[in-house]
Amino acid sequence: MHTLTRFFLGTAAAALLSITSVHAQTARPSLTGDWAGTLGPLEFTAHLTDPAGGPRTATLDIPAQHAQGLVLQFTAPADSVYLRLRQPAAQFAGRRSADGQRLEGEWQQGLRSFPLTLSRATAGTAKPAAAPRPQTPQPPFPYQSAEVTFKNEKAGITLAGTYTLPADKGPFPAVVLLTGSGPEDRNETILGHQPFAVLADYLTRHGIAVLRFDDRGVGQSGGTLAGTTSADYTTDAQAALAWLRAQPGIRKNQVGVIGHSQGGTAAIGAAGQPAGPDFLVLLAAPALPGDELIVQQSLALARLQTSDAAQLATTEKLQRTMTQIVQQNPDNAQARAKLLAYYNGINPQLAAQAEPQLAMLTSPDYRHLLADRPAQTLIKVKCPVLALGGSKDQQVPATANLAATTAGLKTAGNRDVTTKELPGLNHLFQTAPTGNPAEYGTIEETFAPSALAVIGDWTGLHTRK
Repeated sequence: MHTLTRFFLGTAAAALLSITSVHAQTARPSLTGDWAGTLGPLEFTAHLTDPAGGPRTATLDIPAQHAQGLVLQFTAPADSVYLRLRQPAAQFAGRRSADGQRLEGEWQQGLRSFPLTLSRATAGTAKPAAAPRPQTPQPPFPYQSAEVTFKNEKAGITLAGTYTLPADKGPFPAVVLLTGSGPEDRNETILGHQPFAVLADYLTRHGIAVLRFDDRGVGQSGGTLAGTTSADYTTDAQAALAWLRAQPGIRKNQVGVIGHSQGGTAAIGAAGQPAGPDFLVLLAAPALPGDELIVQQSLALARLQTSDAAQLATTEKLQRTMTQIVQQNPDNAQARAKLLAYYNGINPQLAAQAEPQLAMLTSPDYRHLLADRPAQTLIKVKCPVLALGGSKDQQVPATANLAATTAGLKTAGNRDVTTKELPGLNHLFQTAPTGNPAEYGTIEETFAPSALAVIGDWTGLHTRK
């Protein structure tokens, strides 16, 4: 049985998925303000902005998990209020009370729901203090930093990011950073951490130019993530590579890609194309078949909660059956109907709350993930590769995925391959107690210095004149 705190951030698939939905809007009294409630040991505070005109926006704070400013999708048709969190996938579904001072409903995540009432906070209520993130870079910087844009001509969109250039005399080697799944900004911000800001700062201070950029539809970038897959992200990576190579002061034959998690999938895709990267750094990148990866994620997280063989077998059967239903039914309506029938057979009381999960399980990105066969793309990678994984990564288990990475690369005769499993690190490359995603926000460290050193040393070795 999950503890409530762990359950909140405890599904591996949530890091790979996103939900979007549209509801008709009906005018009602403004919900602008702070709304607070408790869910077991957790205190939730939602900050809602509900203007008379323009889009609604919302963020969520969960102090016990050192989570602040989690972006919510906010819709309010009629008297209903929906606050949707994309990563991990969850939502609050409620209704306004008669006096307008409470939002009464349920917190839904996966197939579980918990009663939750959010009450309008009184004026002057102090916001929780931000969790310390001492590694986040602060100006002034000993290098050049510029806000830039570049065009993905194939997709017809403009992407925006930050370009950092060492202060020394060039030309310099350079890298593009590719974020993990879901809507990510250029710093890969999560729970107050900014891993890519830390990584870009480290590399630039060590003589490497860095381009990091907002995902489609995030921050200052155009387009939308809706309906896209890692194949689309690969074209963004190609556009970023082309832009970097066109900059003055860059060594055109020493431009690489660093991809984290599903960003590693896009990086591998770019490396198999013409004008691909000159070197590749894969951080917790999947290398198992996509459908098997999902099963192993579920089992890794389940093992944090139980060692009971029967419970683990049940978890594995559930996940394999769900993936098989999706794979065997390309029609989304049919797949959802069969998934719902399967959920009904497990627990009819939970099936009624499964719709958000069904939308995720039949999304283009999830289907693309299930069909992904990294072995078929890794054999196209001829450039030098560094692949890293954390021994406590519960989302892309390191041992199996690093072994599969090595096998795929060496099958094609790639001899410049380095793989390392870094002890004690989680999926974000933080030093972690167990690797449970629930710990991400509670850990002060953003990016283990040992991991930064491995990346910097290997990249420096492969980009010396």
